[in-house]
Amino acid sequence: MPKVGMQPIRRQQLIEATLQAVDQVGMAEASIGKIARMAGVSNGIISHYFQDKNGLIFATMSYLLKELSTKTAERRRALTCGSPRAHLQAIIEGNFDASQVSNAAMKTWLAFWAASMHQASLHRLQRINDHRLYSNLCCQFRRTLPLAQARSSARGLAALIDGLWLRGALSGDAFDTAQAQRIALDYVDQLLAKPHAPA
Repeated sequence: MPKVGMQPIRRQQLIEATLQAVDQVGMAEASIGKIARMAGVSNGIISHYFQDKNGLIFATMSYLLKELSTKTAERRRALTCGSPRAHLQAIIEGNFDASQVSNAAMKTWLAFWAASMHQASLHRLQRINDHRLYSNLCCQFRRTLPLAQARSSARGLAALIDGLWLRGALSGDAFDTAQAQRIALDYVDQLLAKPHAPA
């Protein structure tokens, strides 16, 4: 009989082992056996909690997405100025938080994006993530821009964030997150400075 309270600990232990395995050998080679060995548990434990590798990958990505949401929300709650620009900056910084740019997180994100094109559950997760980013950006731009411009600006900034993250992940060098944040924020300033038609 498992100890009371062990399920969340075991689940997190297996998620962390998955991140570590993907970092070391990639998603394809991160077998159930390897992940179980890294976590110090039997293969059956993974089946018990996640059914199979796809379930474990889904849980690992859900964890990374929750971390992204939590870190962004913390930054927004800490704001002393509630301006649209300040909120947009917090969203940008959240997307380049350490939880999203570690080697393990970046490799897992890249593998997730590739897998999401073939697995319906991962595709849904990706669409939720995309929509959340776009919606949050659009809400802030809408505070100062007409609707059509707010939507266009949100799409542009979301694409820029993703592009900067992707270039950083694939560069092979240390990810200069400060530079990525500056580039994204410069884009925000240009958008907010443009004259616009009334809503």
